[in-house]
Parts: sequence; structure tokens; C-alpha cells
Amino acid sequence: MTIYQHVALASRPKGWPTLENFRYEDKELPEMGAGQVTLRTIWLSLDPYMRGRMNDAKSYADPVPIGGTMEGGAICEVIASNNDKFAVGDIVVGRTGWATHGIADGADIRKVDPNAAPLSTYLGVLGMPGMTAWIGLNEIGKMKEGETVLISAATGAVGGLAGQLAKAKGCKVIGVAGGAEKCSFAVDELGFDACLDHKAAKDGRELGAQIKEAAPQGVDVYFENVGGKTLEAVLPNMNMFGRIAICGMIAWYNGDNVAEAAPLPAVWSTILTNRLTVQGFLFPDHQDSAAAFFKEVAPMMAAGKIKFRESVAEGLENAPEAFLELLNGDNFGKQLVRVGEDPKG
Repeated sequence: MTIYQHVALASRPKGWPTLENFRYEDKELPEMGAGQVTLRTIWLSLDPYMRGRMNDAKSYADPVPIGGTMEGGAICEVIASNNDKFAVGDIVVGRTGWATHGIADGADIRKVDPNAAPLSTYLGVLGMPGMTAWIGLNEIGKMKEGETVLISAATGAVGGLAGQLAKAKGCKVIGVAGGAEKCSFAVDELGFDACLDHKAAKDGRELGAQIKEAAPQGVDVYFENVGGKTLEAVLPNMNMFGRIAICGMIAWYNGDNVAEAAPLPAVWSTILTNRLTVQGFLFPDHQDSAAAFFKEVAPMMAAGKIKFRESVAEGLENAPEAFLELLNGDNFGKQLVRVGEDPKG
């Protein structure tokens, strides 16, 4: 019998999650079956979508059951294998969730090269967030050289790469982020043309005026990660036939700011009169774009043209606190949890 540790969903949150909604505990690891592998988690990814999995509500994926392991992607080492495609010592991207170990079917894990890039980047700029950025700009936003692209949560795991990809395409890029330090990073390190601090703006109207000043020719593509007053500020600045790629709406995930949201008739009218294309998208629906993404982004990474930042929590037991900080915008860049040591050799 092998005992491992996991973080279970102890109860469903009402509004903002708290530490009491999680439970860190031991669990018995099942025996491997035919075609399965045993994984040791090295890095765990924390992402805003996980908040939705805590609710018992209809969505694009099933909720985490009470007592179940919190959902999440991870970088893992294969430590035992009943699958000819995977050998002990292989490094893979899998979905062990918030756990130190897991059993996986060979169909739901993917090998990565530990020598090509730091392991953690396969959960960030070379992982789901990076591919999300690429898909939102290219397949949903259909950005073109010379256009103006605005990105909310501009220094997050998705937004930070999205801005760099838009700049590489020849676009003018404006970010919106929370705090002067993040805005400086977006401009000075990531190459954004401008970045606006939504925390310094009292409301959507003031932020909207700042967007108008930064983008006097209007916004062609809006990469939506936030909702809230940022969306309210962007909409009046959208150009005719502009495109909005809806990736997330973290400002509303916990029920906050909903009453103050722009009224639906005004939003609908703006979409109509400006002939906007507004489309939500989810990474799992676009996994056939992975080859095109890696073809473009991997050489940029290898050449040192992609910059990124990570926030790292040490130890699985600290994942809940790190997740709450992520939801509050207190992290900087990609939020990770160091669960285990890198493989030796």
C-alpha cells in the first residue's frame, strides 16, 4: 500500500473561497492497471478556472466532488509503468490534480523534453496558458499587423505571452493590470506599448478615458481575461468590426462586482452598433492547434525572445493559500506550486 498526499475539496464556497473549503490529507494510491503509469508530481499549475470547478453547477466540465482531489494540470515524473509508450524517468504533462502522486492512462499524458526548456514552462508559456494566448489572438481575435490589441490581466500567465505575441505580429499592444509594479513590468520587460493600472482607476468610466488616451484610434482586438470594470471600459473604445476573445472573467468568479456591471442592453447595443464579434473559447476545443503554437513559440523561447515571470508556492500543503492569492490578484505571472524535486541526472 502506497500513501500519498492530496488536497481535497472539503466544502463548496459561498462567494469567495476560504482555507476551510480545502482539506490536506493522506490517501491510498490505487494499484496500476494495464496500460497505466504511476506519476510523481513535480510542479502543479494553479489557474483561475479551478474556481468554477468548486461549484456544483452545470459547466463545460464536471465539478470536483466533495472529498475529491482538486483539479489541476501538473508536470510529473513516471516512477512505474505498465505502458510501452512511457518509461520510468520520463517527464510528462498530466492531470494528477492537487496531489503528490497519481495513476494515469497513457492517453491523458504527454511527454516533454526536460532539456529543451525549464520544466515549469510546460505549465506556463509552453503549456495550456501559452496555447490559450495563441489561440485567443490568432483563431478567435484574428489579429492583423498594424492593429491595436488590448489585453486584460496583462502580466498573468496568459496575458503576458499574448502581449508578446501581438507585438511580434506588429500590433500596438495595450495592457491592463493591477498595480504600478505589474504595469511597469508589462512595458519595460514584456514590451507593451502602454499598460493601465485598473486599481488606480475609480471606475470603468475613468479607466475607459485612459484607454481612449492610450489608443486614440480605438481597439481592434480585446483579449478578455477579467470582465468587471475593465470590460466596461473597453467596450466604448472598440472599433467597428472589432473582435473580443473571451478567455475568462475573474472579476465575477466569486459573485463580486456583478451588481455594478454594465447593463446588458447597453452592452448588447454596443455589440450591435459596432458589429463586434464576441466569442468565448476553451483550450480543450483547440488542441489541434498545438503544432502551430509550438512551431511559432518554441523557437522564440529558444532564442530568448519570450520573457515570463512565475510565482512559486513551496509544498502542496500551501496550494490553497496560493490559490486564494491568485484569485485576489496577489500573484505575479504564472502561479505554480513546487510539489516535488526535479528528477536526478
